[in-house]
Amino acid sequence: MNKIAVFADVQNIYYTTRQAYGKQFNYRKLWQQLEQQGDIVSAYAYAIERGDNQQKKFQDVLTHLGFEVKLKPFIQRSDGTAKGDWDVGITIDIMETAPQVDTIILLSGDGDFAILFDKVKQAYGVKTEAYGVPKLTAKALIDASTVFHPIEGELLL
Repeated sequence: MNKIAVFADVQNIYYTTRQAYGKQFNYRKLWQQLEQQGDIVSAYAYAIERGDNQQKKFQDVLTHLGFEVKLKPFIQRSDGTAKGDWDVGITIDIMETAPQVDTIILLSGDGDFAILFDKVKQAYGVKTEAYGVPKLTAKALIDASTVFHPIEGELLL
């Protein structure tokens, strides 16, 4: 059976689906689709902790679906800018998980992950799949993916 690991860049998916469609991503529908593709052996959702009740409810839904939610504190800099980036954490988790699975699935449109996809395909022979909003997903990530899944239709709420 196809062993699958899922990695969701929650902030990226939230903002790109909202910007492109004014809608939210349907994690429940995604989970149902992935269960038909194989055995989901691990699933991580990376988010920023803002101490918001609505956000906590959403994180509970993700946990109920089967995701392990990883939180990083929201950092407000003195110059007014904010930081809340999980790229390094996602990369480490994918590198550690890739030798144990057949398929790596990433929910993000961030082109920085293209190099990572190329590396895990070469080093571990895994299939790489990315889910992203087509017009907001980096071409480099689409090209580095074995399969690119456009976020549209039933994957939107």
